[in-house]
Amino acid sequence: MKKIMMICLFLVGISAVSFAQGRQRMSTADRVKAMKESLKLTDDQAAKITVIYDAQMKSIDSLRNAGGDMRTQMRPMMQATMDKVKAVLTTEQAAAWQKEMDERRAQRQNGGGGR
Repeated sequence: MKKIMMICLFLVGISAVSFAQGRQRMSTADRVKAMKESLKLTDDQAAKITVIYDAQMKSIDSLRNAGGDMRTQMRPMMQATMDKVKAVLTTEQAAAWQKEMDERRAQRQNGGGGR
């Protein structure tokens, strides 16, 4: 009986670890690569967006290290990043990107987790 219980606990532990690893945030390179494919970004646009996302990641990391209420502090930061990215995109690309963002937001609100 103890062996069965240990096996069950082991399997639950392995499942929890693998689930947690699947929820890591995307790197800047992965985000820009996905945008480059879906929005047909030019190399110049991709480079500018990479700089924007790198700066955002540094700001997020500093917020995490500082502690406090990240939710209220991150909302304006995320909006500023979105505005900067939109400024780099063409009108058509911005519309397509906004549509993708709206779909992801709806997915998260419906419990889809975004992936």
